Amino acid sequence: MASNYLIDGFFQAVNMIASLNPEIIGVTVLSLQVSGTATLLAAAVGIPAGVFISLNEFPGKRLIQNIVNTLMGLPPVVVGLLVFLTVSRAGPLGSYGLLFTPTAMIIAQFVLVTPIIISLSISATKAVDRSVIETAVSLGARKYETMSVVLFEARQALVTAVLAGFGRAVAEVGAVMIVGGDIRWSTRVLTTSIVLQTRIGDYAMAIALGLILLVLSFTINLIVNMLQREKR
Repeated sequence: MASNYLIDGFFQAVNMIASLNPEIIGVTVLSLQVSGTATLLAAAVGIPAGVFISLNEFPGKRLIQNIVNTLMGLPPVVVGLLVFLTVSRAGPLGSYGLLFTPTAMIIAQFVLVTPIIISLSISATKAVDRSVIETAVSLGARKYETMSVVLFEARQALVTAVLAGFGRAVAEVGAVMIVGGDIRWSTRVLTTSIVLQTRIGDYAMAIALGLILLVLSFTINLIVNMLQREKR
């Protein structure tokens, strides 16, 4: 009986995806927009920061690295709370009306993803053959030119870092639910919608959205594995 129930829900979910259900399409597109934007912003900040930290010696470097590594495990609900307090009406950004908007969700995911990309960028830079860096310096390369060489040499590992950040963002639920509010056709993304549909008993919709999320996660892991295999 239970197995038939699950099978029926699965086939209903597949049919909803195949028929391009408008709500499923809207939720998926918004998820990609929010997570993609947050990841790109995090990469724009995290990759240069990671390369800079790795290539330079300065006071407090080890402390900064420890802080970054600690922030990688920051609980999403804590990030959601901090962003909520920042963008709520009484917060410093309250006048901008960002609460319960996709922008607030992007901010929350940006905070979550940036430490991941910084840490992985540091590791990617350290893996670059030091002789490449030394050759660039000996040829008179300036700091930004040396960074460009390192970015090129570590490009595959850096792409992997960005994909890892996107995977964290698109699968996150706690922070975006706190600051986004799960408003239909406005701030409802894959993860929050799965929670809601499960609560109200619409299991077919929840399964459909879960399948899409699984496909996204599988695609990300597949690309990462291909990049690592190519690197080897």
